[in-house]
Amino acid sequence: MSSDMLSWQALNRALLDRQLLLRRSPLPAETETETKAVTEAVAKTEAVAKTEAEAEAEATRAGRVIETIEHLAGLQAQAPFPPYYGLWSRLEGFRPDDLATLITGRQVVRIALMRGTIHLVSARHCLMLRPLIQPVLDRALKNVFGKQLAGIDTAALAAAGRALAEEKPITFSELGAALSERWPGHAPTALAQGVRSLVPLVQVPPRAIWGAGGQALHTPAEAWLGRPLDVNASLDSLVTRYLAAFGPASVRDMQAWSGLTRLQEVADRLRPGLRTFRDEHGTELFDRPESPRPGPESPAPVRLVAEFDNLILSHADRTRIISEQNRKRIFTRNGIFPGMVLVNGFAVGMWRITRSRGVAVLTAELFEPIGTRDREAIMREAQRLLEFAAPGTQTRDIRFGPIT
Repeated sequence: MSSDMLSWQALNRALLDRQLLLRRSPLPAETETETKAVTEAVAKTEAVAKTEAEAEAEATRAGRVIETIEHLAGLQAQAPFPPYYGLWSRLEGFRPDDLATLITGRQVVRIALMRGTIHLVSARHCLMLRPLIQPVLDRALKNVFGKQLAGIDTAALAAAGRALAEEKPITFSELGAALSERWPGHAPTALAQGVRSLVPLVQVPPRAIWGAGGQALHTPAEAWLGRPLDVNASLDSLVTRYLAAFGPASVRDMQAWSGLTRLQEVADRLRPGLRTFRDEHGTELFDRPESPRPGPESPAPVRLVAEFDNLILSHADRTRIISEQNRKRIFTRNGIFPGMVLVNGFAVGMWRITRSRGVAVLTAELFEPIGTRDREAIMREAQRLLEFAAPGTQTRDIRFGPIT
């Protein structure tokens, strides 16, 4: 056991490494050598064998994407498409279909989890995490809709809502209207949100399918995945998974990410198998002994990370990635958490893409002046992002907005 001090720069590099943002992880069959080998192998086979070879390559890619989503402990997904950008920023050669096919194939789902917000997680993690996070949803339901649901048997509400959502995927508006027939005098929105908290509802395609649109339709996770929730999941596994993706971290960080309370008890139980550190303020940090902690001077390339990216939202003290002054700037924008520009590992601005009449424009708004070399690196990364996000657009442009 150790109580060494870690600087903010060291914590920054550890976080970026865990989040796959110091270097992109290559997807199988996407490097030049691998692509050539697969092409040659396919060319020598019959049509049926070719299909098998392609299916094997696709399965390998899919497995790697799922591994990444699980390693990251999910991706925050209030909006449908930020997870695509989040994976693009971390995986070399990532394509929208790599995620879309996993959603339609029921291998990953979008469901209310940490802090009660929608996350994209693997099917396995959905079944494991939802029971562990249920106290967060119960607390939020009581605090926000408790008065509006007064007098309602929540077990009966959950059963009625589950039956409706199992019959066919349903919108919250439809769910609330149907439930209000049984519980007149109660707000339909409160009834629907009660079911959202009490029943593990996943959002089904075409919601969150790249290039497609659609209302948010919901059905129980058990029905969609054909498996029950994992009632044997432990908070110990939740904490260690968090540390693998976001450590070293304090108990307050763990609680800020999950929305759970009393995790000091879990950290103390795990303490013999963990390493401990201190940050520059003396706060105790926990970490898995085997997790990487690069040197504080390790190079950190320019990155454009997604809206609502967990990188920014998963610690109580976020100064390891964004200054307090800049954090206040971005948290005043109507609840919309923008994409972030990272230079030397820290957030120095925001980015957004707008489209109009065959033109796609990526605008970077910077918090502070930067040097020519960093500006050029942002432009290169922005060009790559535009090629990913708007491949068929006739004109792609990159602009720098005013320093805010």
